Amino acid sequence: MTDDKKTIAFVVYPGMTPLDMVGPLTVLEGMASTAQEYRTVVVGETKDPVTTDNPLKLVATHTYEEVPSPYALLVPGGAAPTLKALADEKLVGYLRGAAANAELVTSVCTGSLLLGQARLLKGRKAATHWMFRELLGAFGAEPVAERWVEDGNVITAAGVSAGIDLALHLVERLVGAEIARTIQFVIEYDPEPPQGPLDWSKRPYGDLKPLLEHTLNEALADEPALRDRLLAHTGK
Repeated sequence: MTDDKKTIAFVVYPGMTPLDMVGPLTVLEGMASTAQEYRTVVVGETKDPVTTDNPLKLVATHTYEEVPSPYALLVPGGAAPTLKALADEKLVGYLRGAAANAELVTSVCTGSLLLGQARLLKGRKAATHWMFRELLGAFGAEPVAERWVEDGNVITAAGVSAGIDLALHLVERLVGAEIARTIQFVIEYDPEPPQGPLDWSKRPYGDLKPLLEHTLNEALADEPALRDRLLAHTGK
């Protein structure tokens, strides 16, 4: 891209969770409409429709080649398709290259595993969806149980809805609390979930190891070395 705007690139790939991207995109596009030195784009390998983990399909506005050096990068996550994407050399290569000169490198949910595969998390604190948190250790990261965590220029968020928190933090960091607060009002982000706040002592699935092992074996059947590296971090 040839002008002097600061480009925030949201990455799409097959099987991702749409809310991981659409929530933060809504927040940061709101920022870009006010602070016009910023722009948001959606980046993919091609501009063909991309399947997600629900019936919605997404279409990139730009290809990797068109946005080689964004100002900021956001990588969404997902379940088994995101684990499969760890072996996508074009995607992982793009993340590594785009992050090299980016001011901010961010992720939502298991998007942080993709950052790890791109060798961007070694020695850093990182967050992801609670079911996959310990897998971060396979990439040399320090897993943390936080809504989002900032370590240098890398900011990683926990699962799905945490991406909105991350995005509002980014707005405050980039253009100030007043605009961040205004956007929070505009999107009416004031969570009062019907079942109340989460009680982490009652999280579902009990022992996660069998479920994680099944997911990893299914998603990475064709990548045994990567599968085994992640299996070694599934916990007790």
